[in-house]
Amino acid sequence: MSTEPRLEALSKFLKTQRAKLHPHTVGLPAGSRRRTPGLRREEVAQLAGMSTTWYTWLEQGRDIKVSPSVLDAIAGALRLNADERKYLFDLASDSGFHPDWVEKEPVITPSLHKILRELKYCPTIISDRHCHIVGWNPAAAQVFVDFEHIPEQDRNLIYLLFAKKELRSLAVNWPDFVRGFLAIFRAYYGQYVADPWYSQFIDRMSQQFPDFQELWNQSEVSAAPEVMIEFRHAKAGKMLYNLTSLQVQGDADLRCSVYTPIEGTATESKLKKLLEDTFGN
Repeated sequence: MSTEPRLEALSKFLKTQRAKLHPHTVGLPAGSRRRTPGLRREEVAQLAGMSTTWYTWLEQGRDIKVSPSVLDAIAGALRLNADERKYLFDLASDSGFHPDWVEKEPVITPSLHKILRELKYCPTIISDRHCHIVGWNPAAAQVFVDFEHIPEQDRNLIYLLFAKKELRSLAVNWPDFVRGFLAIFRAYYGQYVADPWYSQFIDRMSQQFPDFQELWNQSEVSAAPEVMIEFRHAKAGKMLYNLTSLQVQGDADLRCSVYTPIEGTATESKLKKLLEDTFGN
């Protein structure tokens, strides 16, 4: 396998997606004596209308040039969704981040500051392409943790989800909660895989948190999931939110994650009580 991060990531992604498929779901006979789960390489190649050798080289992480039409065929064979397809193209085309680009410091503009203030009862977090938290509102500090008291170098959303016991116990289904953020993180990774920060961070997380490695290996990709999340807050109890993840246009590649209290529940009133107890009326 290639030691180049882009090609190594492409190899792992293709293998993972191939293992998720079963012959009967793609119209192939199941056959017998399958030593590994999912499709065989030759079956993916057959579905994509390409040679087994060429597909094998791609899955092995060899540095070969593949046309957009072939990548489209592979995406179809592997039943990739839109986000997964973009991830495949990002990794295979080497058209994303280049190390000599000048990285701009994330800036919270006055308009973003106003958005944070106006979303008074919607916990909101602004993060950069490394998932570093660069902005939040008081509601987010009440529901999650007070990010102000966390050293700036540790304010990484992915790291905190694994490192902070408060966040591990917050979501009713913590693995599903984390998968959503890892899916976003993987979308960034595909776009900026040449940035050495990502491989270093992934290696460090894998060594420090075994369950990170297990969830990361599932290779889920999503640019902006919208999901319902149930929290069990230490003070407020059950809280239900819809999470909407919005990309902020601009050079800094910021993301705004908004947790909207679900109507018809006591979530908003509980959050108001938390804020009143902390800041008064």
